[in-house]
Amino acid sequence: MLLMTTLFFLFGAVTNFNDVLMPYLKDVCQLTDLQSSAVQSAFFGAYFLMSLPAGWVLKKLGYQRGIVAGLLVMAGGALLFVPAADARAFPLFLGALGVLGAGITLLQVAANPYVSILGSARGAAARVSVVGVANNFGGSLSPLLGGMLLFGSSVALKARLAALPLAQRLTEEAQLVKGPYLGLAAFLVLLAGVFFFFVKLPNLEAMPEEIALEARPMAAGRTSALAFPHLLLGVGAIFVYVGVEVGLGSFLIRYGESQGIAQLSGFTQSLVRGLNVATNYALVLFGQHADPIDTSAGFTKAVGAVLVASYWFGSLVGRLVGIPLLLRFHNRALLVAVCAAGAALVGASVLTHGEAALWLVVLCGLMNAIMWPVIFPLAITGLGPFTKQGSSYLIMAIVGGALIPPLMGWLATHGGGLRAAFAVPVGCYLYLLFYALSGYRVR
Repeated sequence: MLLMTTLFFLFGAVTNFNDVLMPYLKDVCQLTDLQSSAVQSAFFGAYFLMSLPAGWVLKKLGYQRGIVAGLLVMAGGALLFVPAADARAFPLFLGALGVLGAGITLLQVAANPYVSILGSARGAAARVSVVGVANNFGGSLSPLLGGMLLFGSSVALKARLAALPLAQRLTEEAQLVKGPYLGLAAFLVLLAGVFFFFVKLPNLEAMPEEIALEARPMAAGRTSALAFPHLLLGVGAIFVYVGVEVGLGSFLIRYGESQGIAQLSGFTQSLVRGLNVATNYALVLFGQHADPIDTSAGFTKAVGAVLVASYWFGSLVGRLVGIPLLLRFHNRALLVAVCAAGAALVGASVLTHGEAALWLVVLCGLMNAIMWPVIFPLAITGLGPFTKQGSSYLIMAIVGGALIPPLMGWLATHGGGLRAAFAVPVGCYLYLLFYALSGYRVR
């Protein structure tokens, strides 16, 4: 469980760094909102393409060697950012993100069964929340570090870059991304070579069969996991859940820029200054330093990165609070409550202007926290011998993170701006509410 928790921390850190990378590449590569959303499409598209092949790889290599392979594939993807930055070529960045996503897919297919199976069925949602805390902690930390590294350069560096011709300035700004990904590659190789290569992981092959035997009567007469309607609807629920979570985080900075906020509230200024100081201490570990974020200029990308981190930190808090709640209260009732609240928050944000609209979206991170821990176990309930197959389909549904953000980007570019784009998350939350009320039922 400790090793699995480390992996989930890594998933969150790498995945949520994309929320900062997306507006960064938009500027460096001179992209539209729709084009920049391809960052999430390349990354999450790998989940769709690699989920079933990942199952085949794990069958051939075994779980332990499969995890090592996944970590090394991720390291290869991180290293590809070096030539992509040197060439300032958006297709190369997308290729690197695709390789990173493929490695994470392999790790996800291996890690999720461990967490779901190591304990009682009643405690499955709580265990998924435990590793989810690590996932959200990594996801909260990486946008802060990324925002400082990519947008919080020193005043002297910013002044020097501003004096350069546009092409030369963009080329030099593209180099800023190399450091974080080189550090990531080194960490991944260390994790694969020192920890997962030598530690003996427990054999879980027999455990799914024991769970399958308990539910085998429900599976009688069925030949595929797709014969279970509640699984199909659960695949849709995972699809829109991941899509709305990624979409809100991805467009939060651009949403803030569209508000035209010239003066930040005292609360936001204090939050930015406090996190700025804390992050600078963390940057010392990377041999980096950044000047304080200028909060007098109103909303900037650096301020937006702090709000993105707050969005993911809300999910972390929700997971911590959710663990005892999931053990004490009916999980589905909690799911109904957070889905309804998510739809209401985004709807209110679209109708609101200024800083309040941003904080309403940030609060959605808190609502998203328990969705995966509840939806995943509900969707595989009663699958019996088709549990593994059903789990693969649910992992494939993470492709929602690749498709929902481009839909939002298309609406933002061609369909009436970012306010129109944020109507998509409202629809996603309403589908999740339907699943929590009715779609989960085992038929």
